[in-house]
Amino acid sequence: MSFVALRMLIGDRLKYLALVAGLAFAGLLVTQQSSIFTGYASRMGVWIRETAENDLWVMDPQVQYSDDIKPITDTMLYRVRGVEGVRWAAPMYKGFLPARLPDGTITTVRVVGLDDATLTGGPARMVEGALADLRQDRAMIVHVRQAADGLRLKSGMPGEGPRPLRVGDEVSINDNSLRVTGVFDASDEFFWDPVVYTTYSRALSIAPRTRKLSTFVLVKTAEGADVKDVARRIEASTGMRAMTPGQFDRLTMWFLLTRTGILVNFGITVALGVVIGVLASAQTFFSFIVENTRHFATIKAMGGSDWTITRMILLQVLVVGGVGYGIGLGLAAVTGQFFAGGGLAFRMPWQIPVLGAVSVLGCCMFAGMISAFRVFRLQPAAVFKA
Repeated sequence: MSFVALRMLIGDRLKYLALVAGLAFAGLLVTQQSSIFTGYASRMGVWIRETAENDLWVMDPQVQYSDDIKPITDTMLYRVRGVEGVRWAAPMYKGFLPARLPDGTITTVRVVGLDDATLTGGPARMVEGALADLRQDRAMIVHVRQAADGLRLKSGMPGEGPRPLRVGDEVSINDNSLRVTGVFDASDEFFWDPVVYTTYSRALSIAPRTRKLSTFVLVKTAEGADVKDVARRIEASTGMRAMTPGQFDRLTMWFLLTRTGILVNFGITVALGVVIGVLASAQTFFSFIVENTRHFATIKAMGGSDWTITRMILLQVLVVGGVGYGIGLGLAAVTGQFFAGGGLAFRMPWQIPVLGAVSVLGCCMFAGMISAFRVFRLQPAAVFKA
């Protein structure tokens, strides 16, 4: 009966191709949009994850995401250092400041100030120069791709076209002259403002003067100490919020997903793909069943049971669903990797193809069973009707 079921399925090439095309489009929408959503979601906490030396982030209790700047007092550093279980604590400044490039272009940069003594929290991958070069006079380092995009100069030396910011260039940040001493590389972030690193003391000197200037305190717990216990002691002692990098990452991601509408927009698109798969397969399968009513009636007249018919329909559903979903998944992977080279946030972990297959094939099964009800009501005598 399996051979008969497959012959019935591919006998009408037009209907077979219509089924495959509809399910391929559904699979493409589900997997591609889910992968883009995952890519953007994973970028939201990149800066937190790549600042990997600390066990805890200490910040103002009202901070809602990584770029939500709510300063704390400098004395908070010493209060944190006095908490039991803290091995070391380092200050960090982060703020949005205006910058003027050598060609006169004005933009906004995220200035990150690292502890002068240890440079804790600095980028791990230097492309040119070294992190220790930040201790030079008026030094700063820039992101290699942002230097070619957000910090790109409109004109370089005579005879040259636009070029990225590079070592030796001087940039005025909040009317303070800084010199590029290095270029670093890091994963792409969700936020678009260029990031520049300098020392903590230099960042405070160029930032507008306010009573509170520090932004974070990075904490490393003592060996053997329970991180969650240390976090609770810090919160009880200082009144600040202490979170692990994972907690801070999830806080940032959830805030941005809910406040920007990304979750709703991508959710609608993915749901639309599933609905399209259901409607396309249900309508085409129903037409397929109607046109093959006499064949199914013949099988029942020959003694075929409803379970036999069910297995035939399930086989047809699995074949057409597998082929259609496979084509859609392949198109999603190929197009995603192609556009990722242009900056598209695309990330397809193994869970997406698996869940996509479950959802699309589940919809196919649902549509197939709806169509099968017509067959179950057939009388074997239908085969003898004109």
